[in-house]
Formats: sequence, C-alpha cells, structure tokens
Amino acid sequence: MIEIERLNSSHIPSIKGIKLSEESIKFASTADDFLLDGSDTTHLCVIKKEGMIVGFFKLDIAYASTYRFCPKNSIGLRTFALDERQQGKGLGTNTVRALGDYLASHYQSHEFVYLTVNCKNPAAIACYRKGGFEDTGELYLGGEYGPQHVMRRKITG
Repeated sequence: MIEIERLNSSHIPSIKGIKLSEESIKFASTADDFLLDGSDTTHLCVIKKEGMIVGFFKLDIAYASTYRFCPKNSIGLRTFALDERQQGKGLGTNTVRALGDYLASHYQSHEFVYLTVNCKNPAAIACYRKGGFEDTGELYLGGEYGPQHVMRRKITG
C-alpha cells in the first residue's frame, strides 16, 4: 500500500538514501535539491511503501503565479521521483492514484492539480494518464530539456 506524507525531519536520512537514475535527475531533481526547496508555498512530500520511503514530490500552491496555464484555484505537482531500485513495480501509477485521495483530504479548496511532463518521457506520461491525469493539449515550452505536455487532474468532486 502506498502512503503519502508531508516531509518531516525524520524522513531526511531516507530521502538522502534514495538513488535516482540519470534520467530521473534530468527530468526531476536530486534528493539534495529536493530537500532545499521546501517553503510555505512548496510542500515537500514523501512516498512510502510498506513504511519505507521510496520517492518524493513537491506540491506547489503558488504554481498558478508562475505558470500561465494553471488557473488560480489550482496547485502544481513538481519533482515527482521514485528510487530507481523501486521502478518498474507499478509504484509510480499507484502513487499517482493515491495522490487523488491525499489531495482531496489536504487540498480540497483547490480544483485541479497541474503538472508538466517532458515530451521525451513516455513512461511518465503513461504513468500520469493511468493515475487519472488528462493531457490539456497545451505544451509548455519553458522547460530546460525541451517541450513538455501540460496535464491536470481534478481534485474536488
């Protein structure tokens, strides 16, 4: 079973132990960079499977102020990464599915969660689609590694 939690100090050693592939680092970030980016508007979250931290992501409640494609009542999902030793086991899709319940419980005042995913990352695109995200048909062209699909998922019913 997948659990999602806000990062706390007890998670930091496990986050530092996460091993990411070069591709994951290129499309997301390193664990150290992830840990440096928390703020009042950037909520750091951990992904747990059977009590073990297997990945991390950020929820950006100020996403709409940075990205024109994101409406004001929405948040952003950023830096979604899984330990490379855990990949290929369905954890990405299961986490994205579990994200729906987590967002409905903790971010119910927002309507959508948005993300961008690199066009050269078909595995991530498929994962987000299986987890309930839809492609908006818009491309974000400001990414460091090329064009990105804009995807979204409804938070509230």
